[in-house]
Amino acid sequence: MIWFVVSLVAMLAIAWVFRFAGQAATGNAPRFRDMPFGVAYGYVLGVFVLAWLVWAYAQGRSPDPAIANKFFFLRIAIEGLILFSIAAWLFRLLGRSVGTAWTRKMFREMPLTASFGILTIIMYAIFAIFAGVIAPYGQEQIIPGVAANIIPGGNPAMGGNPDFPLGTDQIGRDILSRLIYGAQNTVGIAFATTCLAFLLGGTLGFLAATLGGWLDQILSRAVDVLMAIPSLIFALLLMTIASVWAPRLGIPLTVFMVLIIAVIDSTRVYRLSRAVGQNIVVMDYIEAAKLRGEGLGYLIFKEILPNATAPLLAEFGLRFCFVFLTIAALSFLGVGIQPPLADWGTMMRDLASFVNFAAFAPMAATAPLLAAGAIALLTVAVNFVVDWMLHKSSGLKE
Repeated sequence: MIWFVVSLVAMLAIAWVFRFAGQAATGNAPRFRDMPFGVAYGYVLGVFVLAWLVWAYAQGRSPDPAIANKFFFLRIAIEGLILFSIAAWLFRLLGRSVGTAWTRKMFREMPLTASFGILTIIMYAIFAIFAGVIAPYGQEQIIPGVAANIIPGGNPAMGGNPDFPLGTDQIGRDILSRLIYGAQNTVGIAFATTCLAFLLGGTLGFLAATLGGWLDQILSRAVDVLMAIPSLIFALLLMTIASVWAPRLGIPLTVFMVLIIAVIDSTRVYRLSRAVGQNIVVMDYIEAAKLRGEGLGYLIFKEILPNATAPLLAEFGLRFCFVFLTIAALSFLGVGIQPPLADWGTMMRDLASFVNFAAFAPMAATAPLLAAGAIALLTVAVNFVVDWMLHKSSGLKE
């Protein structure tokens, strides 16, 4: 605690010196003269964090196995970030020279963060689709002759095994294989749930915006009631009820989970599609289509939907993140995707006991963080792409 206070005071002092020195060295140039103290502190904090990362990476490369293992995953994360950044830059460079005129223009306008996000999403999709080919073992396979609770890292001196770089769980299943299959289960189910939520919420929202009247009032009030209940608590309550009825009806609990989350999240999609639709239905081209005698289907699919694509695509990315995190949370609580299927939320729950050994075996405590890191990386990647899409759809320029 003392070191934290001393470091904070030191950084505050350095930030003040940095701003004052910049003003003196540049003749009170506007960049330093108008710089708030918080911005100067941000620069200093960034330098401190960067220096700490360099020091931690050097520790991770230490010849002493005890020191290197403490910083193993931080070293892997730094190297992975650098490699992903280089790959994203090369991916964007390739996209600027290969493809149609529209895709080349898109890649020319694309920031590096969006390229990073798209590349990450493509990699997750490859893992999800080809999990059975990529994973070295099955998702529920207990490997014969292999000990349980092998520590990640692959160092035999620290309790690891080079044949299992991410270790094994309590019953001897390969964590790497389960992470890969988790992409297929968690991400695949989240994508299907998001599509169903958009189909339901978008259809009802456009109908309410186009027809109005009593249909709009009934749907809007029902949506208001559903949105008044916290979504995670509501989903947990319904899933608890469904877990009792699923065995009796012979329907997998995952089916109930998809339907429950889709209905709950469709309320947010309904509000957006209704608001966008109401702004579109008052346009002159909609009135012209009505005067031509066009039907309801033509108005929705040929006139409203094409003009609402940009905000709906951006919302799809955000909604996918929320659905993805909700599924992981429900699985962590034991009412989501059920064993023996591999799921990142379930893996975090099953491996959480490894944290108890952090004081004696730091590498063991990283086991539950693997699934959490997979969740965090995909969430960040999708948000990078969504931010870029929102920027494009808003018409703002740099």
